[in-house]
Amino acid sequence: MLIDLHCHSKFSHDTYLEPEKLIQEAIEAGLDGVCLTEHHSLLASRPVEKIELPDGFYLFRGVEISTSLGHILVYGLRDDSWNIWERNNYLDCLRVMEGVHSLGGICVAAHPFRAHDSLGKALRLMSGFDAIETHNGLNRHEENDQAMRAARLKGLPSVGGSDCHSSRPVGGTYTIFKNPVNTIEDLVMEIRLGNCKGVMRGVDD
Repeated sequence: MLIDLHCHSKFSHDTYLEPEKLIQEAIEAGLDGVCLTEHHSLLASRPVEKIELPDGFYLFRGVEISTSLGHILVYGLRDDSWNIWERNNYLDCLRVMEGVHSLGGICVAAHPFRAHDSLGKALRLMSGFDAIETHNGLNRHEENDQAMRAARLKGLPSVGGSDCHSSRPVGGTYTIFKNPVNTIEDLVMEIRLGNCKGVMRGVDD
């Protein structure tokens, strides 16, 4: 299955992209699903649950969290109870990860070697991540290369996503899952098991 694990729509409040447009572009690009990772809040994307999807296409929901060390992607939560700070930015990274794991979720280092909002060298010294976003559609190739090296060194699974804030990048970067992923629980389990791989179309496929 091909799933874009890092997507933003108008519910992130930094783009006007309608989720319906995002879904249509993903279908036309041959993806089997997308995961909306709106900034700061899982509940922000709850309205998309009302969207009627074609058979065989899956829509998941995660969240992109701005921490003190950089952005992380989180999957497998049910609500925003992880946010004990009641604010959006520069949250304590280690405490965020601890809270997410206590609630059954997983933490993925987002675009870790981008020049801003990223973990950078801190990633190499940290433990607790469940995977690394090795392929980000807005990154430069050398930034993705650094992330791939970090994933290999740390023995962590690789995932990919477009990081789209418009429809243009959708379908260019995604995650290949070896097994069917029908629910967010499936998605979390398959990432934990490493049954996935980040891919950039035309480069890695």
